Amino acid sequence: MGFTLYSFGLVGADVIFHDVFTVLQPLFAGVFILLCGISSNFSRSNLKRGLVTLGCAAVVSAVMWWFGTPVWFGILHFLGSCMVIYALIGKFARERKAFPSLITCVLLFIVCFIALPVETEKDWFAWLGFRSQAFIQSVVDYFPIGRWFFLFMAGTYLGGYIKDGRLPKWFYAFHMPVLPVIGRHTLVVYMAHQPVFYGLIQVYLWVRDKGL
Repeated sequence: MGFTLYSFGLVGADVIFHDVFTVLQPLFAGVFILLCGISSNFSRSNLKRGLVTLGCAAVVSAVMWWFGTPVWFGILHFLGSCMVIYALIGKFARERKAFPSLITCVLLFIVCFIALPVETEKDWFAWLGFRSQAFIQSVVDYFPIGRWFFLFMAGTYLGGYIKDGRLPKWFYAFHMPVLPVIGRHTLVVYMAHQPVFYGLIQVYLWVRDKGL
């Protein structure tokens, strides 16, 4: 949403690129990715969920390319890829001991997050985190597998603890009526929020220009 406001000139670069948002953006994205990994334990088909997500990612890429702000490997591309990968390796992953695997994934995530992305001349492996400076300057949403995958996997192991009822009782007793509904329709909410926000901005600009 911030970039949308920025693209319409409603907020300045000093706001959208402020140090606070530089920290908060990966923090919120990390929580989102971790939750997606957790939810993989409750999915009836991670393969189907991943393919649907990749389909939505393709739609986002096409629309954003049309508007001149391409998204070649954004959050949906990343999450869809992780779901498909987990569908293929999930059985093997679940056979590993949960706690050592969880700690290992967290450590690997920290190492990869610090080490990647790596600047290269070509963008053939941008989806892994090896990209050119021109690539970074041309995209608005970029989540390479190499940098974030192990956080997703950490979520899958944490989700195993949750599914097995191994967390404190208060965790399962806590309930908010709205959140489960949103959680079951996260992809729909994600796909709808930007067009709705874009429409509201158009209405605001029309009202402003008319002096109403």
